[in-house]
Amino acid sequence: MSTVTLNIGPKTYTIACADGEEAHIEGLGAMIAEKYALLGASRAPLEAQNLLFAALFLADELAEARKRAAASEPAASPETEPAEADALRETIAQLESELEAVRQAAATPAARPPAAPQADLFVGTAPAEDVSDTLAEQLEALAARIEASAAALEAAAPSA
Repeated sequence: MSTVTLNIGPKTYTIACADGEEAHIEGLGAMIAEKYALLGASRAPLEAQNLLFAALFLADELAEARKRAAASEPAASPETEPAEADALRETIAQLESELEAVRQAAATPAARPPAAPQADLFVGTAPAEDVSDTLAEQLEALAARIEASAAALEAAAPSA
């Protein structure tokens, strides 16, 4: 435990604080002393009243800063957030069904082209390996879209 001496107006105050907090407390004391000095000739006869007025100056500044901070934050519309979340859920459901359809198509032997004669391979029919690669790429693309939509849903509606 440490102590800090603050000079506010005509008086000196010794304040106990945690080790390492001395500079912070001195800075706060300087702010109070600055507000106390603003009282000038209109100081009250009692020191407690003067400190109260200095505290009121600081509280007024704090209230104004909070108002400015609240005004600068984007207002969240309760009507748009659920709508956005619903749209994202719908997109995810659609992507998941597309992914499932591609998986089923890849698993169905009828979906694979029949083995082509050797001559047809060079005339434009893709070999079975290329079809598998294409399906794998489609699955990966759909999975990436689903993950992106899920992340957007979580970001848009963290409490949903």
